[in-house]
Amino acid sequence: MSTWDVIRNTIATEFSDLGSAQEITQLLVRLLVASFLGGCLGLERELQGKPAGIRTHMLVGCSSALIILVPVQMGFDGEALSRVLQGLLAGIGFLCAGAILKLEREEQVHGLTTAASVWMTAAIGIAAGLGREMTAALATLIVLFILWLEGPLTRMGLRKSQDNES
Repeated sequence: MSTWDVIRNTIATEFSDLGSAQEITQLLVRLLVASFLGGCLGLERELQGKPAGIRTHMLVGCSSALIILVPVQMGFDGEALSRVLQGLLAGIGFLCAGAILKLEREEQVHGLTTAASVWMTAAIGIAAGLGREMTAALATLIVLFILWLEGPLTRMGLRKSQDNES
């Protein structure tokens, strides 16, 4: 076998983790669903003028799906998947902490809702990555409803217009 044959076979082997059209379709559907649903949440935050918008939420959703999808494809058992989830959620928690700002002069905290939406986007991405697309979609609708509630609650006087949950 020539050197070029070895190189060609090695490259072919490296790209053979998705062996069938079904596996490729499954991967694409899960990643696209996670990205789309994250984008829906990000669009809502962006329309509210928040710093973590559509791209951030899409990336968090897609990356969360991929981080859980690869170990599932590799056949990790429940205990190993639990460790993957713990690491993923710890990392997302770190990202969310960066979205929260405490203003010293007014003792106000800003960014809690944005951080919570990023956290929820990761959870939605995990659900999509595990093949629970309908669960992820329903969770997205619930979160969008919760975020929508701000307007009616403010108009009814049940919430201050400048709340410390941006």
